[in-house]
Amino acid sequence: MSDSQSKVTAGHLRRGAYLYVRQSTLHQVAHNAESSRRQYDLRGRAVALGWPAERVIVIDVDQGHSGASAADREGFQRLVADVSLQKAGIVLGLECSRLARNNADWHRLIELCALTGTLICDEDGLYDPAAINDRLLLGIKGTLSEAELHFLRARLHGGLLAKARRGELRVRLPVGLTYDPLSAVVLDPDQAVREAVGHLLDSFQRAGSARAVVKQFATDGLRFPGRHINGPHAGELYWRALRYEHVLAVLHNPRYAGAYCFGRRRQQTAIDGRAYQVLKPREDWTVLIPGAHPGYISFEQWEQNQATLAQNAAARSNERRAGPPREGPALLQGLVICGKCGKRMSVGYHKRSDGLVPDYVCRPGSETARKTPCQNVCGADIDTAVAALVLKTLSPLAIETALQVSAELEQHAADTDRIRATAVKRAQYAAESARRRYLAVDPSNRLVADTLEADWNEKLRELNDTTDEYQRASKAAAQLTGEQQAKVRALAADLPALFNNPATPLREKKRLIRLLVTDVTLTRGSEQTTTQIRLSGGQLHTLTIPRPLPSWEAHRTTDSTIAQIAQLLERHTYDEAAEILNQRGLTGGWGRPFTAASIAKLCHDHHIPGLRQRLRAQGMLTLEETAAQLGVTPRTIKRWRARGLITGQRIDGRFSHLYHPGQHRPDSHAHPTTSRQPQPSAPAIIIINQPVPVPASAT
Repeated sequence: MSDSQSKVTAGHLRRGAYLYVRQSTLHQVAHNAESSRRQYDLRGRAVALGWPAERVIVIDVDQGHSGASAADREGFQRLVADVSLQKAGIVLGLECSRLARNNADWHRLIELCALTGTLICDEDGLYDPAAINDRLLLGIKGTLSEAELHFLRARLHGGLLAKARRGELRVRLPVGLTYDPLSAVVLDPDQAVREAVGHLLDSFQRAGSARAVVKQFATDGLRFPGRHINGPHAGELYWRALRYEHVLAVLHNPRYAGAYCFGRRRQQTAIDGRAYQVLKPREDWTVLIPGAHPGYISFEQWEQNQATLAQNAAARSNERRAGPPREGPALLQGLVICGKCGKRMSVGYHKRSDGLVPDYVCRPGSETARKTPCQNVCGADIDTAVAALVLKTLSPLAIETALQVSAELEQHAADTDRIRATAVKRAQYAAESARRRYLAVDPSNRLVADTLEADWNEKLRELNDTTDEYQRASKAAAQLTGEQQAKVRALAADLPALFNNPATPLREKKRLIRLLVTDVTLTRGSEQTTTQIRLSGGQLHTLTIPRPLPSWEAHRTTDSTIAQIAQLLERHTYDEAAEILNQRGLTGGWGRPFTAASIAKLCHDHHIPGLRQRLRAQGMLTLEETAAQLGVTPRTIKRWRARGLITGQRIDGRFSHLYHPGQHRPDSHAHPTTSRQPQPSAPAIIIINQPVPVPASAT
């Protein structure tokens, strides 16, 4: 006591005395009252050291919190803050484990106390963190406290592991599974819950994609069950819209396959002290016991689902492996491999007049790198060739496959209708239970009667809504008649007709291709594309597909037509040649009739001279040149040609002409205008006979 009094100074007494009280769990707070009483009794120790009772500050807001971290302990954070602000003269705790069981938090508190001159007191004595001996002793106590926590956890965790390895440790079960009175795992006794879970697993097996299952539930108007984990409604069943994360949780959980598992997640601590969980690989799970209890699917089917999900996830990674079949005209989506670098080729599309055409593109790096594609192959002809090979291989199994698909569709419709019917039954039961509760209440107790009546009305409204929804869905999902089923089976006898039927969804066509084709390797050459098709049985087929023609080359006018155009232009104009070609039934590269403009463009592109160029090469003169040679105006030349006094030849559709060279002015007696018009005056004759300069355009 004398040593303690020597450590306490007047400076310490001017500040407050902080008593920190904590229990690790609420169970300890409720049942370990003696520990709490011992901690509160430390106020007397502070008074004995010289602090007034009103200066003793008790911090007990961290009751029920573990001392493994200071992240969630508001009281400890307040204590550290007041110590750093030099408000505390002494910190009291029953033992160092009450303050912290983490060396980082404990030494941080010791460091702050040493800097601010704050004392630390526990049941064993009083310590000055600024003194080296006391600081060493406090450090040893903190290390022992942290080690004690490790030993406690190891003992508890060892017991859990021993029980889990026998498959006897009770853990929270997912929806669809429950414990019976003997603690054995059984399927949920609620038929609606079992059918919803089973329908989800069957839908994934058919669609092969988790998002496709979500879309199917939304299309059918189905809901998925769930149970409240905690709160006032803990354990109660509720129904919700199915979401993507719900589907993944069901598909990844081996409990639905009847396997007991433990240790699928590992707890880690972030920098701020908060704990979080991460999924471990399957090979790192602590316990996995197949066949431990009943399940919805077999363990082999669960493993197959995991492989499908892994392939779907890999479709978004850098490896670009095959993902689930999606909509789009690319029949080999996810199956094409580059023959040059060996990487998966992605799918792109370009638009043509008849629709979208797939392109298989191999990008050597990320899209942000903007590197030149390794290969870019048009996939229209490749898809057709691969589909023909698959149809040739699968034709003996056409009828059996069609019957199986038809049975799956009928089973899917029956399952959906049964789930909707159970929802109606559940609503009827809830309404009947509400009615019985209302009739059983004392009529004089109006407060309770009004509440039960409102609940009954609410259940009746839910029943009406559920019944109406069931009736609408039943009408929308009408079954095929016997005649329609017979037509489907007859069509299935010819698999190519079924595959090429426009009503067959593209997703189903891709699924059919993937049943037989493992991958397709493309190597593009200058004039052809080598296609190597590897089937599921290991067979390898090599096809050589001609290089697809680009648009300008595919719609090119034939050489024979161009030769006829060149021959016609020796004597005919563009419009006359177009009329003759159309009469012969010839068209351009796009299948359209010829026009004067289209023939003119073809002649320009192929360097074919027109009629005007040919006549000019023969020495024929233009209108201006002829007018200059004869010493008259161009208008007079036109009148002379119209009256047949000079000769020319039409060169276009605007009635432009070229004139033969060496022609003379018509005789005045032969001029028709002399008998109908008065003779011009002499000055006018002199002006007409004067030479006219030749325009620059006529030279």
